Amino acid sequence: MTHPIDRRDMLRQVTAAGLGSATLNSAAAQPQQQPDSAIARENARPGTTDWQLTRVRINQGAYRTSLIEGYCSHQSIAAGETLSVFVSTDPASRYQLDVYRMGYYGGTGARKVATYGPLEGKPQPVPPIGEKRLRECQWEPSLEITIPDDWPSGVYLGKLTTLPDEGQPYWQSYVIFIVKDDRPADLLFQCSDNTWQAYNRWPVNESLYTHPDGAHSGGVAASFDRPYGKYCQIYDHPLSIGSGEFLLWEFPLCYWLEQQGYDVTYCSNADIRSASDITRSRCFLSIGHDEYWDLRQYHAMKDAIDQGANVLWLGANCVYMVSEFSPSSSGQPDRIIERVASYGPLREDELASYGEILGPFDTHGPDERSIIGARTIVPFNGGGDWTCTKPDHWIFADTGMQQGESIPGLVGWEFHGDPDTDRPGLEVVGEGLVWAGGTRPGRWTSTIFPGPKGNFVFNASTIWWAQGLASPPGHMLPWSHYTRPHGPDPRVQQITRNLIERGVGGG
Repeated sequence: MTHPIDRRDMLRQVTAAGLGSATLNSAAAQPQQQPDSAIARENARPGTTDWQLTRVRINQGAYRTSLIEGYCSHQSIAAGETLSVFVSTDPASRYQLDVYRMGYYGGTGARKVATYGPLEGKPQPVPPIGEKRLRECQWEPSLEITIPDDWPSGVYLGKLTTLPDEGQPYWQSYVIFIVKDDRPADLLFQCSDNTWQAYNRWPVNESLYTHPDGAHSGGVAASFDRPYGKYCQIYDHPLSIGSGEFLLWEFPLCYWLEQQGYDVTYCSNADIRSASDITRSRCFLSIGHDEYWDLRQYHAMKDAIDQGANVLWLGANCVYMVSEFSPSSSGQPDRIIERVASYGPLREDELASYGEILGPFDTHGPDERSIIGARTIVPFNGGGDWTCTKPDHWIFADTGMQQGESIPGLVGWEFHGDPDTDRPGLEVVGEGLVWAGGTRPGRWTSTIFPGPKGNFVFNASTIWWAQGLASPPGHMLPWSHYTRPHGPDPRVQQITRNLIERGVGGG
């Protein structure tokens, strides 16, 4: 990839203005766009806040609306390929589909790229529970979209809206898909959609966590061939219905990156199964709640780090469950995930408290610390403050952070601990306590370690890192274990800028 200017020098100039304590608050909201960025040009196009849902009714149990719901044929898809959209309306109703690319767009959060309809909707069948508690829809396609060449890589929301007779109420929900490409890019934003699906309880209460034998039982599978129900953890958020976990944990980072004009491209979990899928970017980003990984993803990441990839784990509970991909009943690859093991062996002190409910599995995957630097520990959730332990480290440049200074409420609701202190060069840059249930202590650690080619791997150790970057339209701050993050914080923004500068500069 060629660049008209040295990106590392340019990014250094951006941060050189500094964010001392006197200017932190005023700088927090200011975009620092990169020159000659395709993302900056895309985000200069007119945006709209109309992507948000206005009227949602959960009318079937706790998670589902049968009034209008749908799913897409692909987790991610490239320009020129055909996406099938499957929609059910019960009762039968006319509807339309408005498609939006998510980003910054002057603070609106999205650009409308297409409208389809009016279309004739009808009820489509709810599949029975199959082997491994699988719910797999086999609906008739409602429309097909050939992805245009001028739809840039990104996360796309389709807003479904019923078109009732005059005087009758309308209802809405989302479908979601990712437009991918194979171009070299500075940043590769991987959506954590395996985990979205693992926790999806559509239609009644069928997720990888609702087996009668226990929440962490083996022998359970989940299909991407079904709608995403309303989000089922921490708080009630009807806006989420149909969008997985993207709007909750990942959208604030997408919004902020595109506000800054960074050169970013997007992919799904299923798109990183070889090292070359990762090393085409200068810096890989895992965001939010990235718990479920196929072993091929793990080995691809380990090889990519060995080959010089920079990696930012801007989330937590990452790479915790081994989830094998398998094809759908129609033969489409990678449409089913199954929990088959956990990554890394449990420590002896964890076996008594957690060993019996985690599986039990006959085997376990490799230690996730080798690609992250730390891992999920027991207690595996809680809330706390993010505390600086190495203020002289380069990640804290221009933040003004001091030893022991904390960012309130940034750690939650899951985190990483137990750092791999035997790994040469690993440093703990942040550390502190969380309290599960508000009182039971655990210890989180944020780490960074060097790779063999001048590269590095950073672990933020909190699902809520992106909450410290931006608060887009429609965004709602979480609250869990009696803790909440405060929203955008200039220190989190500057740490992230420092990491990206080093990551895209190659060391």
